[in-house]
Amino acid sequence: TFYYLIRLCSEKILLQCILQSRTLSGADAINALRPFYFAVHPDFFGKHPKEREVNEDSLKRLNGYLENLQKPGFRSFKPTPLTFYVREREPNSSNVQESFSASGFRAVTFTLHTRDLLSTVLDILNSCSLSTEHIQSLNVNSRPHKEAKSTVNRPIKWDKTYYSFTGFKDPEEELEQAHRVKTTLISWLDDNEASAVKKLKTSLPLRKELERLKFELSHQLQLSDIRWQRSWGIAHRCSQLHSLGRLVQQRPELLKNVKGRTVVFTDRSGMSAAGHIMLGTMDVHHHWTKIFERLPNYHKLRKRQLFLEDRISQLLGGIQVIYIEELQPLLTLEEYYKILDSFYNKLHDSRLPFHPRSLRGLQMILESDRYAPSLHEFGHFIIPMVCDPATLQWFIFAKAQEARENLKRKEKMMITERELIDTSTEKFSLDRLYKEPSVSSAQMIDCCKRLLEESLPYLQGMHLCISHFYSVLQDGDLCIPWNWK
Repeated sequence: TFYYLIRLCSEKILLQCILQSRTLSGADAINALRPFYFAVHPDFFGKHPKEREVNEDSLKRLNGYLENLQKPGFRSFKPTPLTFYVREREPNSSNVQESFSASGFRAVTFTLHTRDLLSTVLDILNSCSLSTEHIQSLNVNSRPHKEAKSTVNRPIKWDKTYYSFTGFKDPEEELEQAHRVKTTLISWLDDNEASAVKKLKTSLPLRKELERLKFELSHQLQLSDIRWQRSWGIAHRCSQLHSLGRLVQQRPELLKNVKGRTVVFTDRSGMSAAGHIMLGTMDVHHHWTKIFERLPNYHKLRKRQLFLEDRISQLLGGIQVIYIEELQPLLTLEEYYKILDSFYNKLHDSRLPFHPRSLRGLQMILESDRYAPSLHEFGHFIIPMVCDPATLQWFIFAKAQEARENLKRKEKMMITERELIDTSTEKFSLDRLYKEPSVSSAQMIDCCKRLLEESLPYLQGMHLCISHFYSVLQDGDLCIPWNWK
């Protein structure tokens, strides 16, 4: 009787598969998600490093989830929480967790837990408030199962005795258990330590090669430093240094003006607002050559920039104008000079009555994509380029004392953070402990204090990155959220 029932149910499943629309293929899924990829692609967040980092990390884990769904016989099931920044839209009534940032984007957080491509695609689009109408053109059943009214399309719900007898896992029970059990640091390390160790061992020769290339080029060109704007893999970084080395051999006369400078590999070529030489990783040697040829002109513009910052400081009672790479968009020198020039002209015309040197010791940064002034936890003012002079004057006067207190707190916080990083590195025998730019010092301090209360032998010899998510990078670095449980 049991085998008869199994055969009968199998025939019903076969009939259901024949009558319903074809299943979603991997290519269909990518095509259906085009509006989503366009909304969250990191390349559109070039001026917002925090949002870019978050979207890059979430896209990696989303792609891994989609790949697993397409593997034959894939059975393992782990709900995957994701966060993406998308441009602000009208608030909706969905149950998706959202928070709005001052940079003009909203953070959308949702958890993937479906076992088929179609449901996953629909969940992603609905979570980001994107239309799903275009999925109908793919000739697949775009209605969620719970809305299906047809008897044929109704999903089969097996009795609990079926799972007990066959040994198969009950998907509903797994889903309930996944909701009850939150990911913890210990459980995640248990599951991912072996994978991280394997990737780290594979990357060790490349890491040594990277250090060698960086040291040789820095010494040969007398550079102050070589940096990377984004978290490219070790192999990618080695390739970029090899390209720079070849250019040095071919055109050594071009590089006589780089002494004491910092080279940053990024998405575009030029000179940054901080005075660093930017080499676009997608550019060929021809573009890099032009940048080196233009260095004398860049140096002149850099002097004009510093002069303009000093004039703005004089108009604002001695407050110092600074540019912070980690907190501000990566601007070219030309872009930043235009912002300074526009802001200076507005201040000069308004003639604000700031007493000379009354605000000495305070700091401010200029932003082009904000509309209201604010005070950072580290004590510097964040001033929009379009800020009304009267509003600016009132805000600075009202927050001056708080800004001075924050600056003093910043010094203590930086010392505490450095001490905790050193102590944690030593206790767990880490090869390296660092954080993503989007993690604040306060968050890093909290994370390290709680880590030091734990016994974590898994971390010996590892590279640990404090981030907002759990992930294992391609070179074996372990990423854990700062607020791990």
